[in-house]
Amino acid sequence: MTILVQKFGGTSLQTQASISNVISHVKHALESKQKIVVVVSALGRKPDPYATDTLLGLIKHSNNREKDMLMSCGEIIAGVVLSNELQNNQVKSIALTGAQAGITTTADFTQAEIKNINTRRIRTELDNHDVVVVAGFQGQTSTGEITTIGRGGSDTTAAALGVALNAEKVEIFTDVNGIMTADPRIVKTARQLKIVSYAEICNLANQGAKVIHPRAVEIAMRGNIPLHVRSTYSVESGTLITNAGIKEIPSQLITGIAHVPKLTQIKIVNKEETHQHSDVNKIMAEAGINVDFSAISATELLLTIPNVHTEAAVDCITNMDFQPKVVENCARISVVGGGMTGAMSSDELVRVLLDKGIEVLQSAVNHTGNRVLVHEKDLMTAVNVLHDTFNLSQTLESGVR
Repeated sequence: MTILVQKFGGTSLQTQASISNVISHVKHALESKQKIVVVVSALGRKPDPYATDTLLGLIKHSNNREKDMLMSCGEIIAGVVLSNELQNNQVKSIALTGAQAGITTTADFTQAEIKNINTRRIRTELDNHDVVVVAGFQGQTSTGEITTIGRGGSDTTAAALGVALNAEKVEIFTDVNGIMTADPRIVKTARQLKIVSYAEICNLANQGAKVIHPRAVEIAMRGNIPLHVRSTYSVESGTLITNAGIKEIPSQLITGIAHVPKLTQIKIVNKEETHQHSDVNKIMAEAGINVDFSAISATELLLTIPNVHTEAAVDCITNMDFQPKVVENCARISVVGGGMTGAMSSDELVRVLLDKGIEVLQSAVNHTGNRVLVHEKDLMTAVNVLHDTFNLSQTLESGVR
């Protein structure tokens, strides 16, 4: 049988009207004589009653094993609700938990990884149903413990099922028309990307683009299963992520611009009598503090961390007898593309922003793009300046921008 995997996020299942759109997409796919596996996230977002963050608000001090038991309920509820709606619309459907769908994970509660998927139950159900609805974001260990697989876990579930079932493709439905050259809430002229490679989207996702989780892209890339990012609220074609027919993918110097807000920069000036900068990153890791962006020189160390970890990071650093300088409310902007170094040097990019009166707190360049740190108040202006500088609103012609 030909199998299609469709994933619908929480906002796609938030209201009766949005669920009607989901059912329309499922029915349209069934018209092509495909069998469908639908992966769902928890219903809505906080403060909706069955959203993951709302469920977590029911408990205060619980171990991760029991957190996973609680968090898994949101997707299970969503799966049963959608399956029931499909049945009411004359679609033969059945709902399965991640465990019932054969998903086995590691025992790392709240951050488990999928080890393997036994597709026997899904294939058996597809013999008797047109649609199997699977609760995303979850699985079970080899000893039967319920686990969740971290944020973005439903995307990951969909990609892993697509590979395990050798699906024709995986469709990721969201609230935008596809993957854009920048966040359309910040850049009104952002352009939809029609077809891109796995590597380009991995880079965008890793640098802060929120449309699809990078783990899902990596899994699909290893299994060579196309990903199709589409809008729940539209019949538009969206963005196809693939390496098939790679020559057809436009040659792009710059793929897009991603950003991460709510960051804090910490500057540590080197003391003459010691060189302990290498120990700082180790201390941060031991404290569970993620260093987002770092730079080291003979005279100073720059660290960028999420705002929520500022107090803990400062405590760690002062305990090492350093006096950190702290700049809160920063944002990292990444210009992503394999041709970045050919398009503009790091110094040139910084000058573009300085010419617009935007202070650059930190910059770095690698083979996938260029990153700068700015004050969060300058985020919207800076992203628009860079989007205009690289003419990302213009449609490619003959593979060249």
